[in-house]
Amino acid sequence: MIEVTKPGLYDTIQDFGRFGFQKFGVVVGGAMDLFSHRVANMLVGNEETAASIEMTLVGPRLLFKEDALIAICGGDFDPTIEGIPVPMWRPVFIRKGNELQFGSAKAGSRAYLAIAGGIDVPIVLESRSTYVKAGLGGFDGRPVRKGDVIHVGIASALSRVIVEKLATSMLFQATDWQVAPKLLPKLSNHYEIRVIRGSQYELFDTDSHQKFWNEPFTVSSQSDRMGYRINGPTLQLKEPIEMISEAVTYGAIQVPADGNPIILAADRQTTGGYPKIGQLSSIDFTKLAQAKPGDRLSFKEVTIEESQRLVAKQEMHLKELRAAIQDKVR
Repeated sequence: MIEVTKPGLYDTIQDFGRFGFQKFGVVVGGAMDLFSHRVANMLVGNEETAASIEMTLVGPRLLFKEDALIAICGGDFDPTIEGIPVPMWRPVFIRKGNELQFGSAKAGSRAYLAIAGGIDVPIVLESRSTYVKAGLGGFDGRPVRKGDVIHVGIASALSRVIVEKLATSMLFQATDWQVAPKLLPKLSNHYEIRVIRGSQYELFDTDSHQKFWNEPFTVSSQSDRMGYRINGPTLQLKEPIEMISEAVTYGAIQVPADGNPIILAADRQTTGGYPKIGQLSSIDFTKLAQAKPGDRLSFKEVTIEESQRLVAKQEMHLKELRAAIQDKVR
């Protein structure tokens, strides 16, 4: 049991998302940075689909009312206990009575806190994820606030073994191993993002094609979990068209009439009627999720086949990580 003594800027409960309901107009949602969410859960012995706390730009203060095994992955929010830095990307045992404090993001924009057993909130439409605009999931469909008590589920056998190895009389104890640096996302203020040509790519003029691939864009402050508005060179169609709305997915780059692209994110609408110049490769969803207002984005073209190879390689690394964690705690 964990009490929220001070909420962050925008803390929500997230898991993999709400699939199978888009035909009813229900968004998928889920963790913005699914890679960091998955790894955090792996590190504490949870299923990757377990719910975690997603923090945005400024993190909360959390008072642990009982011993807990946690992992923090994603952006660096300067986590501490009594002023002592808490390491990221590894399992950490926290004794009850201690308060975990997060500050403002030093790098990246979103961090994920996984707790052994997973966060136990009601399942709504087969997911625990919070979708604030519809009031679904999490804590009554809203961000976490002061006084909320976070309950966790039953820890797995793997979680219990890790706890046995880390149990200590100190404030907290972390493992002497962590996720290999080569697997960690490179946090920056300028991200190169790989993009597949969108279904309406050929409808844009040559000048727009050149600008899109060769000039940087800046993340607007009008960006959220639904979509990232980006400012930069104006993109134009060869001629005006009327489109019928069609299904959209995470990473679709739509271009409305003003020529300023919008990259759809986790809480995107289910359909869209703007032409799409590109589609982010899912390998770089983490980069988008960690970009904050003012950061720059550049786009690099990849084919569907190249994107699939990159995703397959990442899945192989995650499979190796799962096996390595089990080996470490034997």
